[in-house]
Amino acid sequence: MILNYTVKKEDEGKLLKFILKNKMSLSERLIKRLKLSEKILVNDCPKFVNHVVSSGEVVEVNIDFEETAEDIIPEDINLDIIYEDHCFIAINKQPGIVVHPTFSHPSGTIANAVMLHYLKNGETKKIRPVSRLDRDTSGVIVFAKNEFVQASLIKQMKENTYTKEYIGVVNGILDTPTGSINLPIARKPDSIMLRHISEDGYESVTHYNVIEYLNNATLLRFRLETGRTHQIRVHCQAIGHPLIGDTLYSDIKTDLINRQALHSIETTFSHPIDKSLVNLKTEIPNDIVNLINALRK
Repeated sequence: MILNYTVKKEDEGKLLKFILKNKMSLSERLIKRLKLSEKILVNDCPKFVNHVVSSGEVVEVNIDFEETAEDIIPEDINLDIIYEDHCFIAINKQPGIVVHPTFSHPSGTIANAVMLHYLKNGETKKIRPVSRLDRDTSGVIVFAKNEFVQASLIKQMKENTYTKEYIGVVNGILDTPTGSINLPIARKPDSIMLRHISEDGYESVTHYNVIEYLNNATLLRFRLETGRTHQIRVHCQAIGHPLIGDTLYSDIKTDLINRQALHSIETTFSHPIDKSLVNLKTEIPNDIVNLINALRK
């Protein structure tokens, strides 16, 4: 992937490194890699980052690198691809599958499937998940195809311009049709997996609105302002309305669904290259549709 920038009058006399960092949004790490690989050109000629630029000069960088990820074995696992281009791939993740290999799940993950997909298309890339979903949460998940794209999307997350929306079914009837949950979340002492509300935790904000009131349950749409582990699940537990089917954060048993009723339904962000609006949507999966229909009776 080639990135170009034409030096403007206002940039006259600046160092090339300034242009790379401030005008082309390249990280220090990536600039260093480009420098070592001699992939920084000005008017088609390799230049050092201390080059003083002139108006009209064209700065060009090739941000494609051959990468390896030896720890992720390619596996033939079905992928529901929502969208793909030279920058990223978006997957509609099914419930029951882990996103990235862990000690307890070294294979059979979305990352293993994406690695095989890359190889089949002649792409040698690292697996770069932009965000993650719990094993039993379904829906939109995005993988960046290079370091620049990953950094761009993570920056948008920090600036709260990368929006993630979920639908979920919780136990009980919420008193208010819209609201926000602003409670800090921390890892629970003596547990690797569990999180809880704690004054010592990280700021965590979840916005919600009611879609439909059901039989002693509520269908909600959530928008995350922060992205803590198990955030929606912990926040729903904290307000006394845990997600139906959530065996980690609820003691309420059900035979209507065999996982937490939570689905990442929509993700929106600015395309890292052309700045167009990217809107990725998925349908509500059948098991949650069946749950909703059962709770309407």
